[in-house]
Amino acid sequence: MERKYQVTGMTCTSCEAKVKSSLLMVENVMNAEVSKNENSATIRMDKHIALEKLQTALGGETSKYQIFAKNHNEVAEQTKSWLVTYKPILLIFFYISLVTLMVQFQNHHFDAMQWMQHFMAGFFLVFSFFKLLNLKGFAESYAMYDVVARRIPIWGYVYAFIELALGVAYLINFNPIITNAVTFAVMSISIIGVLKSVLNKQKIQCACLGAVFNLPMSTVTIIEDALMIAMSGEMILLML
Repeated sequence: MERKYQVTGMTCTSCEAKVKSSLLMVENVMNAEVSKNENSATIRMDKHIALEKLQTALGGETSKYQIFAKNHNEVAEQTKSWLVTYKPILLIFFYISLVTLMVQFQNHHFDAMQWMQHFMAGFFLVFSFFKLLNLKGFAESYAMYDVVARRIPIWGYVYAFIELALGVAYLINFNPIITNAVTFAVMSISIIGVLKSVLNKQKIQCACLGAVFNLPMSTVTIIEDALMIAMSGEMILLML
């Protein structure tokens, strides 16, 4: 894709060259044409790049070079880019939610406990499936940020099978107290590494769907883990 931007602060050919070289250093930028006479930059990229990222490459908000969107809606572009990036995980959550809600139509009333049980079963079975497609790739990606897998690499391999076991346990309603307690503990440990990575703005691959999809670590991963923690915690409370 190609996008045009307005760039202010360029006063000479040296400025023009500096802006161009800075933009070319940005990840996913394929080419950049910069003109000081037109105060413009035409950037060809393989996917949308946030305006903030381009500004950072030019020296940040205090830089004399300031870049602005031209002839395109930056908010719309970022939203579209976000949806494309996280399409796999959004579709998975949509289908799991849809199927588990359809099951509730058989009941005379909505059974929150049963719905959460079915949702957790679907979640763990689907996510473990993607991890097991490339177990080694998942374990290596997981070890990059998980606090346990980083010190004990074999934990990445074990974790995928724990998710599979939890999925089966929720599906057959095996000892709900133990199943939810294990889920609460495992996901609570898992979210620590995710939080550290996101807060430190580390650019690493999220291993939630194994090595099949190249999803970046973000707040989406935090929400995913937090949702499992909240659901397992609530189910424990409801059973006490």
